[in-house]
Amino acid sequence: MEELQLQSILEAYNQRLEEAKVLNLQSWILNQRCFEILQKQKAVSKLRTLLNFKIVAIILGLIWVWFLGYLFYFSFRRSQLFFAVSSGAILLITLIAIVVYISHVVLIYNINNTENVIKAQEKIAHLQISTINITRILFLQTPFYCTFSWNIEMIAKSPASFWLISVPVALLFTFFSIWLFRNISLKNQNKKWFKILFNSPEWNSLVKADTFLEEINSFKKEM
Repeated sequence: MEELQLQSILEAYNQRLEEAKVLNLQSWILNQRCFEILQKQKAVSKLRTLLNFKIVAIILGLIWVWFLGYLFYFSFRRSQLFFAVSSGAILLITLIAIVVYISHVVLIYNINNTENVIKAQEKIAHLQISTINITRILFLQTPFYCTFSWNIEMIAKSPASFWLISVPVALLFTFFSIWLFRNISLKNQNKKWFKILFNSPEWNSLVKADTFLEEINSFKKEM
């Protein structure tokens, strides 16, 4: 009789233990889901800020391209070679940036609509790499801002000023633009100059959005 009672108690205890395990599992899933939703909302909020920044940049870029196109057309017609080359090069690089920024807008919309955290992180990683690459390209236009005012008459009348001031300044900007093009990459993101250079709402929103999603994976591991 005592053995039957003991067995019955053990069975009841095991049943309650299993019920407790189920409740704990359900609670864990609920906590995980709530945390995941909250983190995704934070990430989407940051990406929305980034989206607004990209849209404004595209609009301003289109205005700038229109203005540069106007300058290029008239400078080319008047045979102002240096001005035409400078405005044309800046126009081309700006057009490339606009196309890339439009692709960023589409990508951000896809991130906002996805439920999969891993896929969202992959898209953000792609967005980070693309942002770095277009920044590298944009810096290549810097030397052309130094050559806008160059012309044959200036070289003929003030050769010393041209060769001793204008050319060295243009070469200096060329050196820095090439150096930045070669060194801007994710492997240097912890360096001071990189943090200063990328201390912008565009990059910070992207990093914070990725951090919020990464916290979901950390939470799952801890649980």
